[in-house]
Amino acid sequence: MRATGMAGGMANVPNITLNNGVEIPQLGFGTYQIEPENTREAVKTALEVGYRHIDTAEMYGNEKEVGEGFRDSGLARDEVFITSKLNNGFHAEADVAKAIDQSLADLQLEHLDLFLIHWPLPGIDVDFVETWKAMEQLYRDGKARAIGVSNFQTNHLNKLRDQTDITPAVNQIEVHPYLTQDELRAYNAEHSIHTEAWSPIAQGKVLDDPAIVRVAERVGRTPAQVTLRWAIQRGDIVFPKSVTRSRVEENFALFDFELSQDDITAISTLNRDERTGPNPDTFNMIP
Repeated sequence: MRATGMAGGMANVPNITLNNGVEIPQLGFGTYQIEPENTREAVKTALEVGYRHIDTAEMYGNEKEVGEGFRDSGLARDEVFITSKLNNGFHAEADVAKAIDQSLADLQLEHLDLFLIHWPLPGIDVDFVETWKAMEQLYRDGKARAIGVSNFQTNHLNKLRDQTDITPAVNQIEVHPYLTQDELRAYNAEHSIHTEAWSPIAQGKVLDDPAIVRVAERVGRTPAQVTLRWAIQRGDIVFPKSVTRSRVEENFALFDFELSQDDITAISTLNRDERTGPNPDTFNMIP
């Protein structure tokens, strides 16, 4: 994976090396809740701005348009890191390969850079251990350069650790200043699993927080930039999303300033263990 950057002297987005040696840009572009009719242009814009990491999922319903936006960019395949996630309705072993094949067909790609189990779904008939073993096979088959999980708690990860062969490369979880997830992030780090942070600004809920606004005013940045920079400096992989070019550019401009340790601490103390999304221990929805 080549270093990524933007004209005008902006610092490059750093790459993080996953536990199997694959490199992933620490900042990516998220496509959750971007309507399919807007996705192609949004992805193309993000790649024009300088993003080289795109995160999508089968359940987002926009993989086809993500692929179109990537092709519109004119970038080479090895210049862009593309992630997708397994649909909740395809956890059975026989369905996992079919699901990734459909994703590859929709994206018009020969392989994914990263493929994730989207949710553990601990209450359904299919044990996620079975699902993970099927993920291991598609990894061995070369359909994904790395495999990982999303929304897994420590109890779910322990079960994988005890019963399967490959350690997930990442665990994509909800992380923001109101849900700092320190314990789970520490577990991930201890087991060489990189944390990816979804909903990094808590769907905008943290942007008016006085502590974040004070830091933003002091460093001359927006609250969103400060919040995303907090995540970056804590070592998480993060992928904000927007369909507005100015906001896409704002979210990319994170690597020419730093927060002090006091800033990081002040923002981290805002934790409320407050989720914007479902609880992975009880969420079992199949579309």
